[in-house]
Amino acid sequence: MTQFPSLRAKDVCGRITAEIGKVIVGQDDIVQLLVASLFSRGHCLLIGVPGLAKTLLVRTLSEALHLSFKRIQFTPDLMPSDIIGSELLKDVGGGRLEFEYQPGPIFANLLLADEINRTPPKTQSALLEAMQEHKVTVAGKSRALPDPFLVVATQNPIEQEGTYPLPEAQLDRFMFSLHLDYPKKAEEMEIVKRTTIQELPALSPCVSVDEIREVQELVRAAPVSDHVIEYAINLVSATRAKSPEATAVARDYIEWGAGPRASQYLILGAKAMALLKGKVSPETADVRQVALPVLQHRIITNYRATGAGKKSTDLLAEILKSVKEPDYK
Repeated sequence: MTQFPSLRAKDVCGRITAEIGKVIVGQDDIVQLLVASLFSRGHCLLIGVPGLAKTLLVRTLSEALHLSFKRIQFTPDLMPSDIIGSELLKDVGGGRLEFEYQPGPIFANLLLADEINRTPPKTQSALLEAMQEHKVTVAGKSRALPDPFLVVATQNPIEQEGTYPLPEAQLDRFMFSLHLDYPKKAEEMEIVKRTTIQELPALSPCVSVDEIREVQELVRAAPVSDHVIEYAINLVSATRAKSPEATAVARDYIEWGAGPRASQYLILGAKAMALLKGKVSPETADVRQVALPVLQHRIITNYRATGAGKKSTDLLAEILKSVKEPDYK
């Protein structure tokens, strides 16, 4: 029997999270947001201290899907050509040499950019065109990347020696910034049992590429009321210190607020989250659910915030409380 589109999306998400749950303990919210970014055609930045299974989470996601997977370990000596590929001279016979393009590891459905802040901005920028346009340009020729295409980058927040902060332009390309926290005691008990007593189970792909594309199309096609769109825009405007809609917190502690891409990702993220719950259209509650991962890497705090010990997450929590839902028209 044919399912309603929203129930179809919920079923696909349920299969993915169930398969990932065979390996990953806890992190349910992170897994759901990671799946939502895939269905929204966005990209994710995973931030967490060592040992929180950031790399394992992404690898496990790839095993649960019928997608090609590549991992790049970012290091200080990594060059852009090591990511996007380059043209090499090839002997074609008869004393003739021709350039032949050798694709880089970026040509995969799911790309893990491990410790992305350990490489200089020159190499980090090699991802910019790929993340936005889903293509790369080498020697003046553009080459399309596989569809679907998802970049998941990891970053260690405590090791700052030998690292290069991500440029704001690249940070803005990530739909979500997801901060992994330490597991709860019961979860850590289960982690230790699973990893010290037996081997981790082998996963089987449970979702096809066609199903992923189908849900991606559903996310784009899902209807959104003007009431929800206005609320998302009001949230973003409230982070801009010079905007008439700025909150007192923004005027006091924020140097630069979020741009229009944040409004777009709030709506796309809310639509994806609604579909994953079996709903046809998102509500303002769905916007609030994705507000923190969408906005926290898009605002730049000023010196007052530093002096007061306030982080972007603290400011956004206050902004979310201050911004009221608009009246229905």
